Amino acid sequence: MERNVDLLHGRILPSLTSLAVPIMATAMVQTAYNLTDMAWVGRLGSSAVAAVGAAGMYTWLSSGLVAVARMGGQVKTSHAIGEGKLKEAGLFGAGAIQLTMVLALLFAAAMNIWAQPLIRFFALQDEKTVADAVSYLRIACGLIFFSFLNQTLTGLYTAAGDSRTPFLANCVGMGANMILDPLMIFGLGPVPRMEAAGAAIATVTAQAIVTAVLVFSAGRERVLFPHIKVFRPAPWKFWKTIIRIGVPAGVQSMIYCMISMVLTRFVSAWGDQAVAVQRVGSQIESISWTTADGFGTAINAFVGQNYGGRKFDRVKKGYMTASVIVCIWGCITTAALVFGSVPIFRLFIQEAEVIPLGADYLRILGYGQMFMCVELMTNGALSGLGKTFSCSVISVILTSARIPLALVLGGLMGLNGIWWAFTISSVVKGIVFFFFYLAVLGRLQKENAVPARDSF
Repeated sequence: MERNVDLLHGRILPSLTSLAVPIMATAMVQTAYNLTDMAWVGRLGSSAVAAVGAAGMYTWLSSGLVAVARMGGQVKTSHAIGEGKLKEAGLFGAGAIQLTMVLALLFAAAMNIWAQPLIRFFALQDEKTVADAVSYLRIACGLIFFSFLNQTLTGLYTAAGDSRTPFLANCVGMGANMILDPLMIFGLGPVPRMEAAGAAIATVTAQAIVTAVLVFSAGRERVLFPHIKVFRPAPWKFWKTIIRIGVPAGVQSMIYCMISMVLTRFVSAWGDQAVAVQRVGSQIESISWTTADGFGTAINAFVGQNYGGRKFDRVKKGYMTASVIVCIWGCITTAALVFGSVPIFRLFIQEAEVIPLGADYLRILGYGQMFMCVELMTNGALSGLGKTFSCSVISVILTSARIPLALVLGGLMGLNGIWWAFTISSVVKGIVFFFFYLAVLGRLQKENAVPARDSF
């Protein structure tokens, strides 16, 4: 079966959904992956959840670093494919993979050397929680190589129009993780009980399995990977272009994570239980944002190929189609989080005094889901045009506003004020990104020749 979707010709909606549905399904699988971890860790108590949550901030931070290689590689590879320059696309793909490997090794070394002070930043109150967090950090980030490589390979598959292979690989990884989580966390037979460290080992092992599937499948892909020579260093000019395109996206992601770290430090003033609520709540909420981000990855490839092929009418129509789809998804997740907050949160933590705090988190964050989905999808579309710097400026400025907003609202409303700071900023970002992209589209139509006609 042909796995590569033709994004340059034919009706837009079938092409876009053929690419996007497996990506969204992959995002759902990754969310299930994380929720499985959290469900098992949650049975150890809120202290273990807080430990994994604190350490998990640094795995999130790492996604900003790998975004430099992933985004730069995906954007330039899709442009080259759209222009019909497959040899050039292969050089960009090889450069992205090589840069990913270098960044993974550097990040792993840093996390292991400075694990203790990095965890101490969150001012966790229980020493066992701190010890568990350090252990999780050293394992999960020390072996971050597989996660990094998976993200870049997924970006390259998507740039080539193949989103099914990453989906299947992640399904295999999720299956492995579901088996390994209870085994490693609680122990069985000769396998000792390892608690938080066991969750990290299960996650890293599952990620390694995903890497193996992606690498094996690359040998059968026919559009891009035959032109990628990983063990032949890509010329510096390709690395330079990847870094130029990818750095704004990477900086944006890392600053976003750092802001969240500062806010987590604020949250820790209400105790380790509040940190656990934020961790579990954000994992549940990720049902919305990972799916929207996955759709953003699809629109990134669609826009990138059609922009490279100078098909600007398809760029506009593809974006508007994607906007309708993610708005519908955002409304669905809003309804789920607002009206199902208590039973959903109870699935992960059963401590009676923690459940009301978690329900408040889900309800408040639920109101901003549609706007957050639009923001993430638009971010992907703008990056597909190569406008990663514009994305970063808008996102960093508006996300940074969460800190003073949280200080003010936290003083007035307590812990819920911090959650409202998240929601208000998400609403504003979604609106600003949407209208900014419309302005960019208007400029494209004025600056370029009569566009080709394509139907939905």
